[in-house]
Amino acid sequence: MFEGFSRHQITANGVEVAVWMGGDGAPLLLLHGYPQTHAMWHRVAPGLADRFTLVCPDLRGYGDSEKPVGDAQHLTYSKRTMAADMAALMTALGYETFAVAGHDRGARVTHRLCLDHADRVTRAAVLDIVPTHTMFTRFQSAIAMSYYHWTFLAQPTPLPERLIGSDPDFYLDWKLGAWGTGLDAFAPEALAEYRRAFRDPACIHATCEDYRAAATIDLVHDEADLTARVRCPLLVLWGGRGVMEKTYDVLETWREKATDVTGQTVDAGHFLAEERPAETLAALRGFFLNG
Repeated sequence: MFEGFSRHQITANGVEVAVWMGGDGAPLLLLHGYPQTHAMWHRVAPGLADRFTLVCPDLRGYGDSEKPVGDAQHLTYSKRTMAADMAALMTALGYETFAVAGHDRGARVTHRLCLDHADRVTRAAVLDIVPTHTMFTRFQSAIAMSYYHWTFLAQPTPLPERLIGSDPDFYLDWKLGAWGTGLDAFAPEALAEYRRAFRDPACIHATCEDYRAAATIDLVHDEADLTARVRCPLLVLWGGRGVMEKTYDVLETWREKATDVTGQTVDAGHFLAEERPAETLAALRGFFLNG
């Protein structure tokens, strides 16, 4: 995977961030989601590398990036902190402005990047999410059943860590296959990478802290920014066979948060870039090349 890309370990906002870079052109930051790593972009990245310099990091707590222990207020894994990591990473690489696309948790980091670092983000894409504040304030029964991990992972340590850690491969495979996506949608080498990374107890703890932050400090930050809007053009993609499509008017949730929104469904479950890479790539290329 990522043939021709170079791997770097860069200190950004006080943490060591593992990042893979390749391609040529304007900078495009690609952010992964839970419970994955940068590897989720492996089917899309080659089709973007001819026009963009791709920056594909592992978020703090994930993959090969540093995994600090969480704090009582969960600020360590707040989306504000994780967005600051990415802004600092791009500064360290020499990019003052850049485009960004994020899936799942990476999309939530993307949203916060657009608010906290608005002068730096030129265009943004979010894949298969509605805003975090919307999720918690409109937490319907269908979401509670399908996205039960939002409240499970947010339970106090060490409860979810102990339960997941007893059989991390089983838990990981269950999550990857539970959002309208079968495990056969994932390349064997990508699945092996996700399992390798997720077996680390520090990763399990960090990813739980990510969700603890979402249920606490992220909501505090979101409440303070209820009137703030994403100012750059925003592309929204979501799975036509996934939970978001069945539960929300996805575009409308983002029109409440951004001023210039376009979007479409992709014939997939949750993991668009791996289930339908050609369709996802076409949408991303069309959007970012128009910038």
